[in-house]
Amino acid sequence: MALKQQQVLKQTQRLSPLQMQVIKLVELNTVEVEDRIKQEVEENPALEAGDSELSGDPENEDSEIKENDLSQEEIILGDYFSEDDIPDYRLNGSTQKGEQSFIEYNNYDDKSLSDFLLEQIGLLNLDERKQMIAEYIIGNIDENGYLQRDLQSISDDLLFQQQIEATPLQLEDVMYEIQDLDPPGICARDLQECLLLQLDRYKPTAPVKRAKKILTDHFDEFSRKHYDKIMRYMGITEDDLRDAIHEIISLNPKPGNSLGGTLQTAMNNITPDFIVESYNGVVSFHLNNSNMPSLKINRNFSEMLRGYIDNKTSMSADDKQAMFFMKQKVDSAKWFIDAVKQRQYTLQRTMEAIVTLQYDFFLTEDESQLKPMILKDVADRTGFDISTISRVSNSKYVQTNTAVYPLKYFFSEAMQTHEGEDISSREVKKILKESIENEKPSRPLTDDQLTKILNEKGYVIARRTVAKYREQLNIPVSRLRKKI
Repeated sequence: MALKQQQVLKQTQRLSPLQMQVIKLVELNTVEVEDRIKQEVEENPALEAGDSELSGDPENEDSEIKENDLSQEEIILGDYFSEDDIPDYRLNGSTQKGEQSFIEYNNYDDKSLSDFLLEQIGLLNLDERKQMIAEYIIGNIDENGYLQRDLQSISDDLLFQQQIEATPLQLEDVMYEIQDLDPPGICARDLQECLLLQLDRYKPTAPVKRAKKILTDHFDEFSRKHYDKIMRYMGITEDDLRDAIHEIISLNPKPGNSLGGTLQTAMNNITPDFIVESYNGVVSFHLNNSNMPSLKINRNFSEMLRGYIDNKTSMSADDKQAMFFMKQKVDSAKWFIDAVKQRQYTLQRTMEAIVTLQYDFFLTEDESQLKPMILKDVADRTGFDISTISRVSNSKYVQTNTAVYPLKYFFSEAMQTHEGEDISSREVKKILKESIENEKPSRPLTDDQLTKILNEKGYVIARRTVAKYREQLNIPVSRLRKKI
């Protein structure tokens, strides 16, 4: 078949650089956007960050480049975050809110788990070879404090990476040294070993001895809460079993979480993206932009570009390459500024719709006032696509007068009562949770019984829906909730 050329007319849909920037930025929370802005300012010499907040600083207007100062061949420059860009919807009447710090600090030590263990290893009288093995094993401990890699794999890695030949038995000796360190239960290979390591440090009282025997000989029965079998096998009374179980549940199943590394500390610090306040029957909100700088094109960079454009008829090849490079950087800076601006506008419009739909809740913060709301409801009110609303609601947080909520908290399915009234599924979950909290520990409610309770309260709901909501609340089945 002969090759030939032909023209074809067709339509294709492509994302512009600005659209791609907006999609990426909308998914990020406030802290991530701040880091992204810092990164972009460092990488792009045409972009400059001011000291003022994102909403603009009138005192810096004289240093900004006006749009009509440049020819059409140049990129529009200047501060893209003036007060004129804020929608008519009043976000907040006070300008002092942004000065507050909304980060919730935890009580964790900033020292990481591995650093804490390495400090303790340094105090032991280990030779250089064992010291290197211990450091490598510590490096394989996960954030919960478990050593989930088998010793044979670690032995192979030590041989190939560190040229240290050590058998699994030799590694086990070093592992035991690490298990004697703090926090108790560290470097365990499974939950059973973790709990036993902690009990080894307790005084050998009768309940502790029974607890160790339960974990050693009847761990499967204990994990499945087959208490009758345990009492029969061990020949103990219900009170003896209760005391032993009390010792077990007082242990820490994740000893690594008792220390916070940099990641753990970051996870325990929440910076809300939105601040919602209610006062005298009025709800207002604003974006938490206190740490976001204003963005503009660097004046010196733009003046250099203007000089190249004014003398483009007499430019050399090197000058043309320099102008092309600078034009690219200015284009990139303009797209990024517009993307951040569009992100702010998208978040404002989305939160405005959520506040309007959930106005009664923000006014009272009563969970029963939450109305059924799905992504499509917000999309219809804002005019954005459902996928955009999904990106906005992902990993964002809202601070109210009394608490901090994930943005997804306000989305719930609609259910109906016997009278045909629409209610939020969150209200059903609240009743479900309260029913389980008030159940008899020795005779927990089954899903069928929970369904009957909800039906008697007027909620039309099936058993499989009750099971789904129970799982979403991280509540185990009735058999696993049984207590003696």
